[in-house]
Amino acid sequence: MKYPSRVKIVDVAPRDGLQNEKAPVPAEVKIGLVHRLQDAGLKEIEVTSFVSPKWVPQMADAAEVMAGIERRPGARYSVLTPNMKGFEAALACRPDEIVVFGAASEAFSHRNINCSIAESIERFAPVVSAAREHGIHVRGAISVAVGCPYEGEVSPANVELVARLMKGIGVQHVGVADTIGVGTPLKVQRALEAALKHYDLDDVSGHFHDTYGQALGNTLAALQMGVWQYDTSCAGLGGCPYAKGATGNVATEDVVYMLHGMGIATGIDLDKLVDAGKYISDFLRRPPNSRAATALLNKRQG
Repeated sequence: MKYPSRVKIVDVAPRDGLQNEKAPVPAEVKIGLVHRLQDAGLKEIEVTSFVSPKWVPQMADAAEVMAGIERRPGARYSVLTPNMKGFEAALACRPDEIVVFGAASEAFSHRNINCSIAESIERFAPVVSAAREHGIHVRGAISVAVGCPYEGEVSPANVELVARLMKGIGVQHVGVADTIGVGTPLKVQRALEAALKHYDLDDVSGHFHDTYGQALGNTLAALQMGVWQYDTSCAGLGGCPYAKGATGNVATEDVVYMLHGMGIATGIDLDKLVDAGKYISDFLRRPPNSRAATALLNKRQG
């Protein structure tokens, strides 16, 4: 089987990983995490979210975090902007990429952002248009692409619908997200196939949560299709506030360990990545939620 020779990883820990932490994480700690991820070789980092602090208090310091980062040439710093107000606030911080989220389930869309799928796309249209006018790349995320906490299994036809609507408003890349981590390899492949009806292989990525321990298997299934871009989260940080019991994103350390073991290049130094995960985990006062990181940290102590 022919696998991609190189994989691009977007580390979403500073944004998706930290957004649901109950205790505030100071801006300098978030900046420290971004810098450590850069030191490990990551060139794609999802830094923060320009959303109402009322809804996501952890991201209230978005502008401060963006201003505090020492940017590296060749790196891309992305931010989540759900509406024009968020985009206008983000613009002053010069993001390289913005991210918009659309759900593949009507119930999730209503519970999450209080509108239908079609209405959410209408809301994103001016944001996408404004971003592209400013030369900012636009990535879309199709959340709950495999399963929904309210509707159960999600049909690939729903994923195709969201991909088509996103393509129609000018979104340049889509990530297929198993937000609550219920996906298994064939279901994930079907969801990806649905997105690939409207986007080229180079413009589709996977975003898998590990709730049921399936994220690495799902990543392998996506690799078998030639998908070479993935969102992962250092130390396995993150979850989904709308899905009870949903654990974090797949750990970047675990994905990198698997890819390197398969001879697939990532440009990431695994030891430095483990250091980044340990840094943020120490601050949060818990061990990294990564098997590879745990094994490597134990080995260091041995």
